[in-house]
Amino acid sequence: MKRIVSVSLGSSKRDHAFETEFMGEKFRIERIGTDGDWDKAIRLIKELDGKIDAFGMGGLDLYVQLAGKRYVIRDAKKFMAAAQKTPMVDGSGLKNTLERKCITDIQKEGIYDLRGKKVLMVSGVDRFGMAEAFEEVGAKLTVGDLIYTIGVPIPLHSLNSLRIVGRLVAPIVVRLPFDMLYPTGKKQEEIIPKYSKYYYEADVLAGDFNYIKRYLPENLTGKIVITNTTTKDDLLLLKQRGISKVITTTPDMGGRSFGTNVIEALMVSLMGKPLEQISPDDYFAMLEELNLKPGVTDLTNWNA
Repeated sequence: MKRIVSVSLGSSKRDHAFETEFMGEKFRIERIGTDGDWDKAIRLIKELDGKIDAFGMGGLDLYVQLAGKRYVIRDAKKFMAAAQKTPMVDGSGLKNTLERKCITDIQKEGIYDLRGKKVLMVSGVDRFGMAEAFEEVGAKLTVGDLIYTIGVPIPLHSLNSLRIVGRLVAPIVVRLPFDMLYPTGKKQEEIIPKYSKYYYEADVLAGDFNYIKRYLPENLTGKIVITNTTTKDDLLLLKQRGISKVITTTPDMGGRSFGTNVIEALMVSLMGKPLEQISPDDYFAMLEELNLKPGVTDLTNWNA
């Protein structure tokens, strides 16, 4: 049995473990949160290094990819350096493939008609492929990177604007302490409504769940959430806020959806190739074979 462990800087309240079968192989998948404790996370990686088949880097990206250019996040290098024997991935290899496919699947399969709908991506730089897909299917995009990441209340309404701002800001932002950029540990449990009018104006809230949750207003009746990973507690929270439907870019696995870092770790362990030899075409080919579909939860008929 192969073992995948996602080591996360996030809250340990979101931990989960289960066994499943994936492409004919048996797997044990675990998510272990360290409540924002970098030293604990690095110790755990070192303890498991060489003893498992692949690591997922949870709650942290190695880099952001913007319009074909990569910007490496300085703090993420600490994680990568701790894994000397076992491959570690952060999900970036799939964000421009799986998440793009999810948006086109939502439109093509009639899950939800995105044409003309107002979509708020709280952060678009970390999911540029998803942002592109929303534009391609005809959604009206608002990107909140300036608003919610660095506190400048200026919404962006086009990918071109995101490219320009990203190229100016990304080289500086990736050098900042990661805790300033993304909620980790107990901060993932805190909700601080901020610039709520952009949430109210949107039909769809999209992107990283912890970003969406961080600034979630009280009443969002009838709105849709398209995100990466959710637990039962997350779904209960969204139902209480009035969200009608949650669509996840990864399918339900053992009672919750997992992030792209876990799916990428599964794929890497099956490919059996060094990370530096795995190409985007390899990911595309495996995605075609797996034919993963978005997870859809209708909260109007859902009970925890």
